[in-house]
Amino acid sequence: MTNSMYLSFLRNSFFGVMLVFLFNSCENTDAELKALSSKALRVEEAKVVNVNYTIGGKIKATLSAPIMLRVQDSLSYVEFPQTLHVDFYDVTGKIESKLDAQYGKYYETQSKVFLKDSVRVINIKADTLYCDELWWDRMRTGTEFFTEKPVRIRTPIQILNGIGMEARQDFKEWHIIQSTGIIKVPAAEFPDQ
Repeated sequence: MTNSMYLSFLRNSFFGVMLVFLFNSCENTDAELKALSSKALRVEEAKVVNVNYTIGGKIKATLSAPIMLRVQDSLSYVEFPQTLHVDFYDVTGKIESKLDAQYGKYYETQSKVFLKDSVRVINIKADTLYCDELWWDRMRTGTEFFTEKPVRIRTPIQILNGIGMEARQDFKEWHIIQSTGIIKVPAAEFPDQ
């Protein structure tokens, strides 16, 4: 064996041994991979919460909830797992609409709130929205509330059913995307829900 053939053999053997070493050393069990990839979520909990939302020193909304969880993750959020109630105010400080839901989740970086389970919004005219899911997006001008799910809106004279809805935050104006029916009801016979 010549000197150059011997060096070539050693070089190839060295790289072969290194590849075998690298492949064998990178072998992890599923439990080890889970432990490495999972990170503990930081969760802060507050009980009996009352939050005031203001713009320019003027109150725009107040929120109350029995429990609030602030979760620090790659996409941080605030969660209301046991109901929430929000009063929205007009420029004079009077309540213009009220919102109730069994569950809410606020995505801080997106300025969006997702509400679900028995969502109800009432305006000052007594128009009432009922739905299972509703989004509130501060960045959407003129239609802050929206959903693509079934909705029911009760007014003093009728019940409107549909799929999808957009509405202003004060809920004075709303638009059902796809109407599925209107029921005229005399005020004396109007159901509670």
